[in-house]
Amino acid sequence: MDYKIVIDPGHGGLDPGASGNGIIEKNLALDISKHMYDKFRELNIPVTLTRTTDETLDPTERVNRILSSYSDDPKVIVISNHINAGGSDGAEVIYALRNTNNLSNSVIEQLASAGQNIRKSYQRRLPTDTSKDYYFIHRDTGKTEPIIIEYGFLDSTKDDVEQLKNNYQNFADAVVSGVLEYINIPYPSSNQYHTVLSGESLYSIAKKYGVSVDDLKQTNNLTTSLLSIGSILKIPIKDTTVDQNTYTVVNNDTLYSIAKKFNITVNQIKLLNNLNTTSLSVGQVLKIPPLSTPPTDYINYTVIKGDNLYSISKGFGLTQEEIMKFNNLTSNLLSIGQTIKIPTINQTISSYKVVSGDTLYTIANKFNTTVDEIKKKNNLLNNNLQINQILII
Repeated sequence: MDYKIVIDPGHGGLDPGASGNGIIEKNLALDISKHMYDKFRELNIPVTLTRTTDETLDPTERVNRILSSYSDDPKVIVISNHINAGGSDGAEVIYALRNTNNLSNSVIEQLASAGQNIRKSYQRRLPTDTSKDYYFIHRDTGKTEPIIIEYGFLDSTKDDVEQLKNNYQNFADAVVSGVLEYINIPYPSSNQYHTVLSGESLYSIAKKYGVSVDDLKQTNNLTTSLLSIGSILKIPIKDTTVDQNTYTVVNNDTLYSIAKKFNITVNQIKLLNNLNTTSLSVGQVLKIPPLSTPPTDYINYTVIKGDNLYSISKGFGLTQEEIMKFNNLTSNLLSIGQTIKIPTINQTISSYKVVSGDTLYTIANKFNTTVDEIKKKNNLLNNNLQINQILII
């Protein structure tokens, strides 16, 4: 991972920052920062906090912690979290004179998608020396790429106060999404969002998404069932994994051999364990989806030489996207010997495993079909078969 993240919760200790309407800037900035920190950690992105408690930090110490966290490098992104005051409404992002507006614009766009009003993304110069940044977080942090985020106004006469209290986690998620977009890493979101419409209730929204009212309230930190038109709700996507087993890597193990052992795919293991590579270490503990009896709505197909996702999908009358989604594949690359599941809903598909002594002719006779039909269905270029090869009949 080239990029590293330093999260700076503004103010702290003897410096409370702004306060009003039940919000103290130093506390909310820390809550936002901790939530953001957890998200980056889940994504295996190097991240650290300048403070984790209600601690007083003077500018010199804050800058020292930023620069000593990783290094003075342009690929260190510094996110300084703040809450605004002054009676206006909406979010702002301020970026350093040495940087472009790409990162700040990406963050602003994601905050807008999360339901926050947007004021502007801008730079601010020191009046006594316009060649320098106004804020020390920009001015004194070397080559790093710092942004200051003002999430909203705690004294707003509009909706900022309620949004800061109820939606701050959504806004933190949005900033993470904006950073990931900037560094070109996809955000594997486990949630979706819903904008409350006139006449909707928690019950009707829960029913729409197949979740419980309690799930909605817990996910959105709601203490009542009252909703405001236009407010944004985070909808939890239920985890379909009922249970998880673990497996300890031994000598000569590979992701493919482990996947084959548990009748799952390599990508399932990688996704469940947040793995970015296929490298394994002896003694490493992997989460494994629970063993289960294969459902009747798919068959297993073993990839052979000459196969590709397009030819397989065409042979079964499916699209590549359908097979990729059914197998949780993130790439259309296949390996010889890899087992993929072919959905058979609304299809009549039979499969046969080749045994010793089989030929295409004997198999065709067994199933009252022809050699040419079998070859065509399985994309075979010749009559050669392998023991344990899966044929679609």
